[in-house]
Amino acid sequence: MARSYIAKLILTFNLLFIPAGFTNAEAPILRKGYYTVVAAYLSSQESLAEKYSIELNKAGHHSNYGFDPTRNLHYVYLDYYTDFNESINQMLALRKQNGFADTWVRIIKDGTEQKDEPVAKAEDPKPKEKKPTEPVAIKIEEKKEAAVVLVAEPIKQEPVIVVPPVDVIPNPKAEPVYIPQTLKNTLAFFSLYNATNNQVVDGEVEVVDTERSLLISKMKANTYLQLPDPKSKSGKLTLIGSAFGYRKVQHEMSYLDTEKDTLQEDIDLVGNYYLVKFDLTRLHKGDIATLYNVYFYNDAAVMLPESKYELNNLFTMMQENPGCKVMLHGHTNGNGRGKIIMVGPSKDFFSLSKDDVVNESASAKELSGARAQVIKDWLVSQRIGADRIEVKAWGGGRMLHDKNSQHARRNVRVEVEILED
Repeated sequence: MARSYIAKLILTFNLLFIPAGFTNAEAPILRKGYYTVVAAYLSSQESLAEKYSIELNKAGHHSNYGFDPTRNLHYVYLDYYTDFNESINQMLALRKQNGFADTWVRIIKDGTEQKDEPVAKAEDPKPKEKKPTEPVAIKIEEKKEAAVVLVAEPIKQEPVIVVPPVDVIPNPKAEPVYIPQTLKNTLAFFSLYNATNNQVVDGEVEVVDTERSLLISKMKANTYLQLPDPKSKSGKLTLIGSAFGYRKVQHEMSYLDTEKDTLQEDIDLVGNYYLVKFDLTRLHKGDIATLYNVYFYNDAAVMLPESKYELNNLFTMMQENPGCKVMLHGHTNGNGRGKIIMVGPSKDFFSLSKDDVVNESASAKELSGARAQVIKDWLVSQRIGADRIEVKAWGGGRMLHDKNSQHARRNVRVEVEILED
């Protein structure tokens, strides 16, 4: 089944990120039970959910829609059940029909997501049928490309535009959906976003073998990924989402029995991928973050061009929080003395022009202070108030590793301490 391109997260996943506490009193609230859902819409898009439901009914399907206050979403569904296994059987049947290959079961308990009841495995079919011993691949039929909202595919092939298009990423390929869906046969999408304004945040996720407490890999967020197998008895993974200027967020997932993890508030199974949401909050007073991706030329208080990305994150943090004040702590590898290169009169913070630099003799402590100062100067050039930024030089007084070790490079760093938030 061909899929349309969706604007980067904002088109795909901002549908999920509505501020907590938002409700739609006019919409029918979903009651306790199991729903075979075929589409999901923003809380402000009730009219679209109603329209899609009407179109399905006109096409001969029995459809309705309702509001889920725990997700702040309108779900369009074809059937409602009080028995979980019955809903799973119907979901499997619907997935074989043209246009409903991404149908999923939404569990509602007393108007909220079910938390305390175990979920039967999706491979448990009708009692009289033989339970399969191997994952069963369900063929997804090809159909014409259609604009989608989440996994919804309207009958009328008309695009549903939520916001103006921005950078785009493709949806995952419509590979066969396996039952049960585990991380072994199903992609994951790590969605990092600012919990205050729901804006997408660039960052990474550390994938840790929970059982052995070992880092397996670091993976880029906001894209579809095949997670690594921890090859442990429990199959447990710890996922740690991080981005500069934000506190880390941690989730636990099972590589082997992933479907049960969808009972967690921040993990959903959306068609043929797992959506893992990391709602990040900004650093607060007393927190310290390291500018690991800000680099300097050797023996210089001049930054390499690739430092701009992380500097922009620091700038955004201070721009979004006008009351934020920081202290920049400069550190070096050792406490020697020698010649250093400083930014020249043109204030080019990212190049070493022979005609536009200043050569001086200085100590390691003075170099560390100059490196912190050049970051302050850059922020001021971006119209961040100088009174919001303090500078402190440490030299080699707080090294993380021995200056002769293979990790000595990490001693050269600038840290950002939040003084006021």
